[in-house]
Amino acid sequence: MHSARAGHGRARRAADGLNMTQALSIALSKGRILEEGLPLLARAGITPAEDPLSSRKLVLATNLPDVRLVIIRAADVPTYVQFGAADLGIAGKDVLMEYEGDGLYELMDLKIARCRLMVAEPANLAARDDPKLWTRVRVATKYVNLTRRHFAAKGIQTDIIKLYGSMELAPLVGLSDRIVDLVSSGNTLKANGLVEVEHIADVSAWLVANKASMKMKHARLKALVDRLAQAVG
Repeated sequence: MHSARAGHGRARRAADGLNMTQALSIALSKGRILEEGLPLLARAGITPAEDPLSSRKLVLATNLPDVRLVIIRAADVPTYVQFGAADLGIAGKDVLMEYEGDGLYELMDLKIARCRLMVAEPANLAARDDPKLWTRVRVATKYVNLTRRHFAAKGIQTDIIKLYGSMELAPLVGLSDRIVDLVSSGNTLKANGLVEVEHIADVSAWLVANKASMKMKHARLKALVDRLAQAVG
């Protein structure tokens, strides 16, 4: 009996492993995208088995036996999708603009987590400044690649300082003259004496897909993408 039970246990674990491998994975990050993405997924008929906003698990089953959610850092979503660790991902357009890899498709704008990518500077500098006259700028940002491309396209030389958070602090302590960062309400900028001076891009969350998965799992992925498209409306 013990041997039989052990055999059933091994078989069950093997089946679970097979199901995990065959499951379609959707990568998304904690924060605003997850908070606004969960209702969107629910409208598409996809609900996690437990609340990802409070769970410590990084891989969550859903009500669909062949779909799971993978919770990761926002900046890592394109990487997981490109290398096939996730079939689909939900990532901010800012993250996709910054990412320089290949191997993924940008399928659709999900119209959630909307904000804007802006250049900002202290209000006292903005009062006497004209962005049209910039020839060289010193900028603090976590978006090094897209910041460099943005200013290079305008013929402006840049000294870029990479930071991972609290961008608003950089001009206040003299680390940089300006910042490039996401802006939603603008309240954080205002509270720190900064103002928006140049618009780079409007940002929202996009659905991306692994190129190989779109070929190898086309029918299953298409059905899932169609669900999401209907949910977006």
